[in-house]
This record gives sequence, C-alpha cells and structure tokens, in this order.
Amino acid sequence: MFLEPHFKNQRSGWIEVICGSMFSGKTEELIRRLKRARIANQRVEIFKPKIDTRYDESEIVSHDRNQITSTPIDNSKALLMLTQNADVVGVDEAQFFDSDLPEVCEELALRGIRVIAAGLDMDFRGKPFGPMPDLLAVAEYITKVHAICQHCGNLATHSYRLTTDDATVVLGEKESYEPRCRTCYQMGNIIHFNQKEKVVK
Repeated sequence: MFLEPHFKNQRSGWIEVICGSMFSGKTEELIRRLKRARIANQRVEIFKPKIDTRYDESEIVSHDRNQITSTPIDNSKALLMLTQNADVVGVDEAQFFDSDLPEVCEELALRGIRVIAAGLDMDFRGKPFGPMPDLLAVAEYITKVHAICQHCGNLATHSYRLTTDDATVVLGEKESYEPRCRTCYQMGNIIHFNQKEKVVK
C-alpha cells in the first residue's frame, strides 16, 4: 500500500478572510493585523483594486481614517508577480477583484505566505459578492464583523443602498449606503419596491 510521505519543515501559509457589511470595521481589522505583522519584522505587501479611489488612489483607508500604504492592481494574478519576497499579503476590497482571486490566494498560501483578505460578503441585493464565496470556502480562518443597524441598533449584516442605482458595483460611503439588520434591510426593500410600483403606475 502506498503511503504519502510526511513533509517536515515546510513553510506553512494560510488564508484569512475578514468579511461583513459596510461600516463593520473590515478594513480597520485588516490594517490592525498588517501593522502587527510589520511590528514582528515580517515582510508585508498590501494591495487594493485600482477602481477603489474613494479616499486615496494608493492608501487603504478605514472609515475611521486609519490608513496604510498599498499597491493598486487591476487583476488578481498581479499578486503572484508582486509578492515574491513577502511573508504576509494583505488584500482590501476583495469583492471587487476577478474570479481568479481565490485560486491566486491558494497559490500564495502554498508558497508559505499568510494571506489576509477583507471584503463585503454580500452586495446591496443581499447576494454573495464577486469572488468572496469561493474565497470564504478555501480560507482557514474567517472573521465576520458587524456594524450597528442605523434604524434599530441591532447587529447589521447588510449594506442597504440609499440611491436608486441598480449597478452591482457603485462606489460610495454614507451618502450612498447604510448598515442594516436583516429585518430593517428587508423592510427598506419592500418600501423601495412599493415606491417604484407607484411611479410606474
């Protein structure tokens, strides 16, 4: 019978995903972990999607204005070329990347790199967002963070869009989105739908 060899002294990498609604502290937690890695003298590389220019073109900035310098990239495979000497790789706004991101993160982990990705798990429709479902499936560690519902004060799990734009990707902040619990999110959708029906009639 063939027995697989046990490989000792291999550099072990893994994937961590921080997810939740808007305003839940995802980027804040990502920045905290990356700064701790730097304090430990680990080589850290940080990336964000080029399309996210809300606060800055290169800085990753949390809603509390905590920030860290990153490299903007337009596709996930660029990570493979830009992380040759990294111990830790951070990825913000992971939901905006292409469908190759989970496979790329797995490749980095197989190289012995700790990968930390933060992103929205659901879009404004309450549906899984971009590559996040597949990324969550292959991650060793998942942290789901929560905001506070703007209407009832319960834990918020959804990002409710305040505008009428129907595109999946609409960059915006408090003027365009607010965190809501499941019930308040659903109630808002019912009111929004009824208002659209009246306009059509």
